[in-house]
Amino acid sequence: MVNKIRTIVLGVTGSIAAYKAAELASRFTAEGFCVDVIMTESAQQFISPLTFRNITGRPVVTTMWDIASEFSVEHVALAEAADVVLIAPATANIIAKIACGMADDMLSCTVLATKAPIVIAPAMNDNMWSNAITRENVARLMKRGFTFVGPARGRLASGKMGLGRLTSLDEIYGITLQVLGRKGDLAGKHIVVTAGGTQEPVDPVRCLTNHSSGKMGYAVAEAARNRGAEVTLISAPTALAAPPGVKVIGVRTAEEMLKAVQDSVKKTDALIMSAAVADFRPVKAASHKIKRQDMSKLTVELEKTPDILAQVTGNFIRVGFAAESRDLIANARDKVKRKGLDFIVANDITEKDCGFGTETNRVTIIDGKGKVDELPLMPKDEVADRVLDKLRGVLK
Repeated sequence: MVNKIRTIVLGVTGSIAAYKAAELASRFTAEGFCVDVIMTESAQQFISPLTFRNITGRPVVTTMWDIASEFSVEHVALAEAADVVLIAPATANIIAKIACGMADDMLSCTVLATKAPIVIAPAMNDNMWSNAITRENVARLMKRGFTFVGPARGRLASGKMGLGRLTSLDEIYGITLQVLGRKGDLAGKHIVVTAGGTQEPVDPVRCLTNHSSGKMGYAVAEAARNRGAEVTLISAPTALAAPPGVKVIGVRTAEEMLKAVQDSVKKTDALIMSAAVADFRPVKAASHKIKRQDMSKLTVELEKTPDILAQVTGNFIRVGFAAESRDLIANARDKVKRKGLDFIVANDITEKDCGFGTETNRVTIIDGKGKVDELPLMPKDEVADRVLDKLRGVLK
């Protein structure tokens, strides 16, 4: 997806949550971003610049007056290099300075000089966050196009519970990637993704389901978000956190998923059906828990669930997934033809390190003309990008 190394300027200000910025710097660096850290004087009271230097492998900017710094001669160099400026944590002080257009330190200078998008993750005392002055400053910056993520409600440095805690690093990370992808190759597109294994109730306690973890579908949704798409994720129950910046619709049964898909594809460019939809359901679910001691055997009459891809129609790209245990190519090709798919992503669930619940996958992509593209074993987020590369080609 990315053809060049992108630069994230990470501003760290004087909050007790400053130590969490080190984890953010580590995550972005591990993903191949160039991370340049600017620390305010107050931030250095909470965490050492050496920490960030060791994590990023880059010099840390702590003052405008360091003549040895590569950024000292032209103080707007970082502003020009940035693809996004992320301030996390952001104190009430830095928010007020930026809102007023002040430029008396390296961070405020960079913000004032950059044309890159700016993401702010506030962290402060709850009374400071709710203060009318702070609210006015935030509203002013949002009107100017700044993106705010958080704060969250939780235990604060004062020991009390309130709204002002730095929001989760997952949310900051995800929203920053979404902002970075605004001009991506899927910008302006709406993509509907399904994920997880549906559950068909046998009684109020038990259900028929499958081994799907939802990881592949969630990876596709996040990758599409990172490439600029507006994403709707229709998810059966999973243990996964909702991806930030993605509209998530929770469903349980195949019938509920069908209804959600029908509603969501009215204005969409593509439907990617990565969910493992149960093929059968009990004809009638028991209204009370079936007690083991009441019977020696249990017979459950089953009927087919709705075929979502067969019932959903519209002028959009249709992508299916096929989890097979034998005759992978033949079964996948048959599914492409029967369901009128633009292409299908198939994998053999009996192979090691791929399929349900794993972090990696080995898939074969087959298009409507029968062309086969076998991909090697790779992490599911990389598989997701390869699927979206194929989708981009079809959209063109």
